[in-house]
Amino acid sequence: MRKICLTKGLLDARISALLQTFLEQLGHYEVRTENRSFAALATARAFEPDLVLLDVDMPGKDGGDVAAELAATAQFATTPVLFVTSLVSSKEAGSQCVIRGGRRYLSKPVDPQVLLATVRLLLLAPVAA
Repeated sequence: MRKICLTKGLLDARISALLQTFLEQLGHYEVRTENRSFAALATARAFEPDLVLLDVDMPGKDGGDVAAELAATAQFATTPVLFVTSLVSSKEAGSQCVIRGGRRYLSKPVDPQVLLATVRLLLLAPVAA
């Protein structure tokens, strides 16, 4: 079972719950949701995810701040991060994630099939040295 840590803004708690339910119903993923950006690193340390999904715009720390904290922590230096944002339009993204500056982004609202395909890709991709 692969572990996914999902951090969304407090206003998106219902969306987090839906994404968690969707991924867990597949039977291949265990998902831990943390809707407080300042607690994301502690939650990740306790849960030890294989993949982290981050909202870009969150109260407190934004997704970039959380991603930087993860990257600076030896335990998560190679853990893939997938950003979910309304800053990338669904027209721009189409049916795939968008890569900008070496980071992967999915547009909101999240298409469950695109999410699943991207999660599978990230979890199967070799870790860069």
